[in-house]
Amino acid sequence: MNTQIGSVARLARALSLGMGALLSAAVWAQGSIESVSGSLQGGTEVVRIQLTEPLTAAPAGFVIQSPARIALDFPGVGNALGRSTVDINQGNMRSASVVQAGDRTRVVLNLKQATAYRTQIQGKTLLVVLEAAPVSSVASAAAPAVFAESRNLDTLPLKDLDFRRGVDNTGRVVVTLPNNQVGVDIRQQGQSLVVEFLKSSLPEGLRRRLDVADFGTPVRTVTTFQTGDRVRMVIEPTGAWEHSAYQSDSQLVVEVRPQRVDASRVSQGRTYSGEKLSLNFQNIELRSLLQVIAEFSNFNIITSDTVTGGVTLRLRDVPWDQALDIILQAKGLGMRKTGNVLWIAPSDELAAKEKQELEARAAIQNLEPLRTQAFQLNYTKAAEIAAQLTATGSGGTGAGNTGARILSVRGSVIPEPRTNQIFVSDIASRLEQVQELISKLDIPVRQVLIEARIVEATDTFGKSLGVKFGATDTAGIGIGGGGTRAVFGTNYANAIAGAGGGGAINSQGTFFNFPASGLGVATPVSFAVSLFGSSAARFLNLEISALEADGKGKVVSSPRVVTADQKKAIIEQGTELPYQVATSSGATSIAFRKANLKLEVTPQITPEGGIILDVKVNKDTVGQNTAAGFAINTKAIETQVLVENGGTVVIGGIFEQTERENENRVPLLGDLPAVGALFRNRERSVNKTELLVFLTPKTISERASVR
Repeated sequence: MNTQIGSVARLARALSLGMGALLSAAVWAQGSIESVSGSLQGGTEVVRIQLTEPLTAAPAGFVIQSPARIALDFPGVGNALGRSTVDINQGNMRSASVVQAGDRTRVVLNLKQATAYRTQIQGKTLLVVLEAAPVSSVASAAAPAVFAESRNLDTLPLKDLDFRRGVDNTGRVVVTLPNNQVGVDIRQQGQSLVVEFLKSSLPEGLRRRLDVADFGTPVRTVTTFQTGDRVRMVIEPTGAWEHSAYQSDSQLVVEVRPQRVDASRVSQGRTYSGEKLSLNFQNIELRSLLQVIAEFSNFNIITSDTVTGGVTLRLRDVPWDQALDIILQAKGLGMRKTGNVLWIAPSDELAAKEKQELEARAAIQNLEPLRTQAFQLNYTKAAEIAAQLTATGSGGTGAGNTGARILSVRGSVIPEPRTNQIFVSDIASRLEQVQELISKLDIPVRQVLIEARIVEATDTFGKSLGVKFGATDTAGIGIGGGGTRAVFGTNYANAIAGAGGGGAINSQGTFFNFPASGLGVATPVSFAVSLFGSSAARFLNLEISALEADGKGKVVSSPRVVTADQKKAIIEQGTELPYQVATSSGATSIAFRKANLKLEVTPQITPEGGIILDVKVNKDTVGQNTAAGFAINTKAIETQVLVENGGTVVIGGIFEQTERENENRVPLLGDLPAVGALFRNRERSVNKTELLVFLTPKTISERASVR
């Protein structure tokens, strides 16, 4: 590595002298590369580069870690091979690429594993001696690396395949393996990510193509199929993305993350994607160091005259774009990127330059002539677009306050509601911005069909049991030789009549009266028995009444409504009940109260395809009649919920259960065993009511309607 670092240092020193000196004939002899070959000399790998003219100095070069390469630059040398690629395939060497650009030729040695080198000039031949790499390392570099080695002897089926959305819009493909010994190979092919499971089979239920575009992740489709003795899964992402994979026991997770794109940075987001390099310099001139990075990255770098000084640094296996950021931060420099050109200057100088450009642009806008253009709107009202064009972040639309205003200070807009047009007067650049804004705002709004199902279920049960028991004696019982009659009944009138005091005897009178009570509209069933003598003068009456009732009921209400995205919709049906209201003059007037079924909802379609609902549901019914009028039984729910497109969710429910048990009896007699049933009655009832509210939103086309 010391030779490698020395080569990079020599390149930096040479570049500091200027490209003209490097191309000078005094230093480099004009010639061409005739051949490139590889050989083994005493166990050492050597690359022989044959030229037509001898070199006066060793060429400068640098090492790339991933992919493993050695680059050598030959200024003033051409390519006489007649081709650009030479296959070597020996030891640690794969091939050599010879590329001529102008009067300079670069030779790139493609290796299996990064290693240090040294150069030696022998007449017209340049020898590049590679340091010996361990056999195990070379073998591992030659073989394609896999995520996990296969240790299964038999072919086993995969258990499950699922897709989930993670934080920061990441897509996660979760595969349940038969065990933790399954071999896995993960590689990127073009814009696709291929995952292969070695010695595995795919059950019929998992052979499918998953369309996961609605999840809002970089992944669009996941296709899994069988190929030979392995299962191949192809993940199709879009846009800028990166992936990672990890396995926990028998579960494999492949995660695809979106990359943050910032056009002003060489590297996007917090990650660096440049090829790796190693730098070790002591007090190197800053301009020379930037030139080394320019040569390595193939970017054109322009430095300001104020970029001076030296820097000491040591970096090992660092991406070149990260190395550039470290250098800029250490020296207080900034960078602006335009295509493949990087402009580097002190940060305050860049800020001052941008300020001057903005001030000059603002001055030109104040002098630029105004133009008037008419814009026809198709889906949006002209007044709404006009208000957005003249809106500001704060402070109104005065001449001295531009704020977030789309139009310039001199611009104006006139809405014409009859033809739904707006007339905008402004400079040409602002008119282009207005056209772009209208193209994004004047679009058909997606619509949502919301269907609610309100289910009211009732379940009632009750039973009642009672008896009537009594006796009557109309023949009389002699007491002391008299003819007095004795009557047993339930009231005092029977006793007077039986004693001869007047009135008629009620032969249906009972000692005890505990009949079964009715439950709702049901009437108890009675069974009566009367015992009497041959003269029909004495009666013993027994009547048993019983009732058991069981009822079930269900009321389903299903209001449906269609509305545009983020627009409130209301649908209701019901009855308005009149009631009297006293006025301030003392008179009375009639007012109305609603007992309605009402659905009020505002949908919002998310970028992932889900639907957020701000919903309010009322289920009011007419209650009991009071002295002031009818009461209203109300049931309402108000909430916000996120539902997938076409999915159904239960947003709430009310369950109510009422149990009641009553018993009436005669003291002491009702507690007697067996015969005590003649002196009491019992009643038991259970009532259950349940209310459930279901919601099903679904996006529809503009022409769809509720059916």
